[in-house]
Amino acid sequence: MELHMHSHHWEHRLPNWPAAAVAGFAAGAVLMVLELFWSTMVTDVSPWTTSRMVASIVISPDTMQTSDFSVGVVAVAMATHYVLGIVLGLILAAIIAPFHFDSSIGMVLLTGAVFGLVVYLFNFYGMARFFSWFDDMRGWSTLVAHLIFGMSAAIIYWKLERPIKE
Repeated sequence: MELHMHSHHWEHRLPNWPAAAVAGFAAGAVLMVLELFWSTMVTDVSPWTTSRMVASIVISPDTMQTSDFSVGVVAVAMATHYVLGIVLGLILAAIIAPFHFDSSIGMVLLTGAVFGLVVYLFNFYGMARFFSWFDDMRGWSTLVAHLIFGMSAAIIYWKLERPIKE
């Protein structure tokens, strides 16, 4: 797998914004499914705990007083999660396009993994200063999930940005 490291210089090249938004949305769905699976099957924690943590960013930390299901809380959590996924997809595309990190599948996956790592560090060591309830989510499983998010967003963007060959 050749990474084409020599060809990664900055060039004025705009990303495919619709592809980036779809990639961020889809990768957010992948991350959400992983989190639901992990919380219910592996850690035996209520699947609604994470939803309440995410919704608390928008609503209030009091949202976490219970771990019961609430349509309103889940709706706010999903909207917040998907908006953040789309924004992150746009940011990732703004990094990939001008530096030609989409030159090969290996390079795009590496870029996505590094991006996922940066998002994890930003979320759980930077933003957690303001939303301290995310401190408990730090760990290898959340890191792996964010690496998968970044790689999923990158590979989906890579596939969607390319014109269909007839």
